Amino acid sequence: MEALADTETRAFSPKDLRATFGLFPTGVTIITAVVGGERIAATVSSFGSLSLDPPLLLFSIGRHSKVFAAWNSVTHFAVNVLDQSQKELSARFGRAQLDKWEGVQTLRGEATGASLFPDALAWFECETYRIYEGGDHIIIVGRIVAMARRPSASADPLVFFGGSYRRLDPEARSEPTPHDAYWTYGW
Repeated sequence: MEALADTETRAFSPKDLRATFGLFPTGVTIITAVVGGERIAATVSSFGSLSLDPPLLLFSIGRHSKVFAAWNSVTHFAVNVLDQSQKELSARFGRAQLDKWEGVQTLRGEATGASLFPDALAWFECETYRIYEGGDHIIIVGRIVAMARRPSASADPLVFFGGSYRRLDPEARSEPTPHDAYWTYGW
């Protein structure tokens, strides 16, 4: 394979960078918390697993968020992994509006008090482990204190790719990862 010439000197705009990041498909989550007695939430695709021992996950929140100060001081939160049927919820919590919660039914997380969406594929309830600076975002690492999931046979995840929601093909044949390759991939 030939190397790209002048790779390090190529200029790109934030718009170009965002479009290129968008070529990596992600699941969609809504992160919820209670700060100062008020519920906050954000649609987040910058979510990932971090550690099995201790059980850690991470996500990032932009400094432009209207409730950035609340996220920057959050002590507990919940991650709701969205199902394909929850596109409207994703859109609702992904934009600024007066009352994102109006008409939305949730459960109260027993471990954190954060809101859980009943039809989510999975929930993780977390206590904040660390918050790191990350350019125009902060990176929030959570220690998982409780979790639940739907059986994988009924999973139809909400997927985001190239600036739009996508769907996994349920008819496509899945190929299991070979047992001897398990640790090769880092998960």
